[in-house]
Amino acid sequence: MRITFRLIVSLVVIVTVVVTIFSFVQTRQEKARLSDELERRSAILAESLQETVEPLMGKGSSARLQKIVDKFGNRERLSGLAIYDAQGQPLAITPSLAGRLAHPPDAVAGVFEQARKGGFDVFDDKKVHLYGVPLQQDGQLTGALVIVHDADYIGARLSEMWRHNFLRLLLQASLISIAALLIIRWSIVGPIAKAADWMKKLRMGEASEPFAFLKADLFAPLTREITVMAKNLQMAREAAEEEARLREAAESVWTPERLKEHLRARLDGRPLFVVSNREPYMHVRKGSRIDTIVPASGLVTALEPVLRACDGTWIAHGSGDADMEMTDLQGRLRVPPEDPRYTLRRVWLTKQEENGYYYGFANEGLWPLCHIAHTRPTFRADDWAQYESVNRKFADVVCEELEGTTEPCVLIQDYHFALLPRLIKEKRPDARVAIFWHIPWPNPESFGICPWQRELLQGILGADLIGFHIQFHCNNFLETVDRTLESRVDWERFTVDREGHTSWVKPFPISIGLHEPSASPPDGEASRAALLKDCGVTARFVGVGVDRIDYTKGIIERFLGIERFLEKYPQYQGQFTFFELGSPSRTLIKRYHDLVGEVEAVVDRINWRFKTKDWMPIVFLKKHHSHGEIRSFYKAADVCLVTSLHDGMNLVAKEFVAARTDEQGALILSQFTGASRELRDALLINPYDTEQIADAIRYALEMEPRKQQERMRRLREALKTHNVYRWTANLVRELSQIRLEEEAYAATNRPQ
Repeated sequence: MRITFRLIVSLVVIVTVVVTIFSFVQTRQEKARLSDELERRSAILAESLQETVEPLMGKGSSARLQKIVDKFGNRERLSGLAIYDAQGQPLAITPSLAGRLAHPPDAVAGVFEQARKGGFDVFDDKKVHLYGVPLQQDGQLTGALVIVHDADYIGARLSEMWRHNFLRLLLQASLISIAALLIIRWSIVGPIAKAADWMKKLRMGEASEPFAFLKADLFAPLTREITVMAKNLQMAREAAEEEARLREAAESVWTPERLKEHLRARLDGRPLFVVSNREPYMHVRKGSRIDTIVPASGLVTALEPVLRACDGTWIAHGSGDADMEMTDLQGRLRVPPEDPRYTLRRVWLTKQEENGYYYGFANEGLWPLCHIAHTRPTFRADDWAQYESVNRKFADVVCEELEGTTEPCVLIQDYHFALLPRLIKEKRPDARVAIFWHIPWPNPESFGICPWQRELLQGILGADLIGFHIQFHCNNFLETVDRTLESRVDWERFTVDREGHTSWVKPFPISIGLHEPSASPPDGEASRAALLKDCGVTARFVGVGVDRIDYTKGIIERFLGIERFLEKYPQYQGQFTFFELGSPSRTLIKRYHDLVGEVEAVVDRINWRFKTKDWMPIVFLKKHHSHGEIRSFYKAADVCLVTSLHDGMNLVAKEFVAARTDEQGALILSQFTGASRELRDALLINPYDTEQIADAIRYALEMEPRKQQERMRRLREALKTHNVYRWTANLVRELSQIRLEEEAYAATNRPQ
């Protein structure tokens, strides 16, 4: 209340000062205008009388002069006239002014010097205006004419203006006070009171709706901070409840808090460094503004929570067109933007480097080589040169970031940086380096296609720890090393000893977090109705697929399976619609560019064959979708299809399971994904078998809700147990123990 009173008083004082200054200026201008107008009228009257009076001067015509004076003495605001001879003696005076004009007034004394003169004076407590003109005859001064006007009306006019302005001020102050009270009540006090009540409920665990009370720009920073604080509080409460439940059940599930403590203990307070090609946040220019976007990537989905938990440093290629504008001179910035938890260090690449290293060698060479997805790999010497150059550039940046840190831990991500482990170890032998290969590792015969297989293996073996998703890929890697390089492969310990360095090769199935946001998303039915309405179709059942448009994802095979499903089970025509959320990827590569056209052609053909007026079997949404948009589709779907032809893990399958808090829906999963080893309660299929896909869709749609719930519950339990925090903990634990284990092994196997 005191703040409101002070605010209103301050507003009233400011308005009063402004109105006073305005009124003062206005009255001065009005006074000058009225004075000028009065002098102008006096001058006009004087000129007209001058022609009449001058011929009568000096001829003894006092009676006629008096008659003229009497004639003009009764006009509006004209108090009177006075005519003087050359010596200043009165010849004719208005009777009412005879006492005051017996002698020429000082205000017009200069008129006898043959100059017009005007001024103000006071007669009997009345303000008057005097105006005098010289009277001449044959060029000689014969006297003077003085005109007297009543000037009291000027003061009255100015007083009236002050009075009106005061009343206006009073009205304005009243309206401003009322408006201020209403604005404060509606826009400030009310929302703050609601926010305080919401925070009280949140503190007591009773808040259910998301925070949305302070929408105005005035409260935008406060809203962001309250939202982040509420989210953190909710997460802390959920973590505490989960910890209590696990303690009661004698279980052990990895959480961000547990991972943070684990990393603190294992790293002894040292930061964690992650290297990847793709950055977790991009800055792109849209018109005159710069937007922050999160790239669609399984790698970002998996690693972003890890960096949040340990306040590490993520080193990545700055690929956004506005990235450079948002960093400091060293290419660093803190992320996420709304709640900074770790450092992002961007590495700048030229177009030539990006084309050769990323589009060329990495994605036209290594990607198809490792996936064995019936696309021939292409290897060019120029691409290899750029691949080497970019790996060296990243090595320089990583070593720059490692300065001042003893025995740092570096996690290198994926096939883009096969040479990086050895480059880092050459400069920082004390660094503990791990590389995680997110895509499959092929058999030795397939990998032997690469002209630079020896250089790639030598670079990878610079790491202390080499991780794959599944044991099968570990075995393929060890067999490839055994056939290609002179080294000692220990199949019992899964290590490679080469040139005095030991590299451990182990499986680490990557995953995601299963944390539920405090703001509950809409239920499946509501999401389904909204999505169908937005797309202009009607359907009883909904399927969803989420992919980068990549030939390894089996998108066309999936659509052929849906076509066969509608052929084989025609009762689902008009009832089942499949949404494909396809994110364009690597379109500068011809194979990817052509694939987009192939996918669209298959969609058009199937839709043309089956669609009706208000229904179509496949809705292809070709664009980048936010996590929130994808989550809505997950919640709405009866079935999610993951039909990868070959995949290291495939986190889309796990994202779908994580989104189904209602424990409904079915997952159809390719047997050629790493996720199929963990998600055993999914419906496993061969993506090349369209009959099997069709039967799996029908089985999923007709599965009893109770059975769906049992399967989804087991899937979620598996995901909860094997989450991304456990993945990171295992990686860091193995990396931190490697040297100790090497010393122990060397001691037990030392020749006697």
